[in-house]
Amino acid sequence: MTYTLRFLPEVEEDAINGYAWYENKSKGLGEDFLRMFYARVNEITWNPLLHPKVYQDFRRCLRRRFPYAIYFTIEKKQIVVFGLFHCARNLQAISTKLRNREK
Repeated sequence: MTYTLRFLPEVEEDAINGYAWYENKSKGLGEDFLRMFYARVNEITWNPLLHPKVYQDFRRCLRRRFPYAIYFTIEKKQIVVFGLFHCARNLQAISTKLRNREK
């Protein structure tokens, strides 16, 4: 079963911040970051249950090349992406951000 996909508005800001940081490090690396983010999100829609719950109903999908994780929930036949956070962040800080983001 495939799911529809919805992003909270804050996810765009998360992605832009990651893009800017990597693009500043090396020209074109920010583009790779975004390309891999959208490819990974697309993979999630095929089988979101592969990714473990890490906080309440939030699931986490780790990225391969970049140390970021995609946090999402499954609501009926819809995947709601709540955030894209660097893995070095404190899990408590991530949990707080996830709780404060509204659907």
